[in-house]
Amino acid sequence: MINIQTVSLLNLVSSPIRNDPAIAAAATALDKQLQVTTDMITSLNIFSRSTEWTNEETDQLALQYRPPYYDPELSVGQKRLLVNNAISFHRHKGTAGAVENLIKILFGEGSVEEWWEYGGDPYHFRVVTNNADVTTTRAQEFIEAVNAIKRLSTVLDSVTISQAETLPLYIGGFIHVGERIII
Repeated sequence: MINIQTVSLLNLVSSPIRNDPAIAAAATALDKQLQVTTDMITSLNIFSRSTEWTNEETDQLALQYRPPYYDPELSVGQKRLLVNNAISFHRHKGTAGAVENLIKILFGEGSVEEWWEYGGDPYHFRVVTNNADVTTTRAQEFIEAVNAIKRLSTVLDSVTISQAETLPLYIGGFIHVGERIII
């Protein structure tokens, strides 16, 4: 197997003409240019280097891949994840999983409860999250994001904020076993 990143043209040339000084010089000169071209090829795979995208590159890629929800004011990390997952979002758009993935990228934890899981009306759902910003500072952004990825026939009933706290809980008990004899 030939590795394109390390191959030399001189090794590919047949042995009778490999000894010709003109062929050897031409192959060596072309090796340098082919190595530069090979290095440029690796940079073409944009998704493998998504952690290196600048803010401007991410915005341009968002125009091309059109994630269902995108806000230029988001952090670069969130924008990178949205663009990276844009194709997957379009494949699974309208599913509870797509809504959950978008919520996790934008707001941290979150899950979708379908109507049959909580006794709601058909084609309704609700979202459970632990991010308090969803109902305060970023409420409108949250609704826009959910509306961008959900099916048009479904309705968001409510957003529930769950908060888990640790608290000391002590439980005690005893059992007394004995006999009572009356004479």
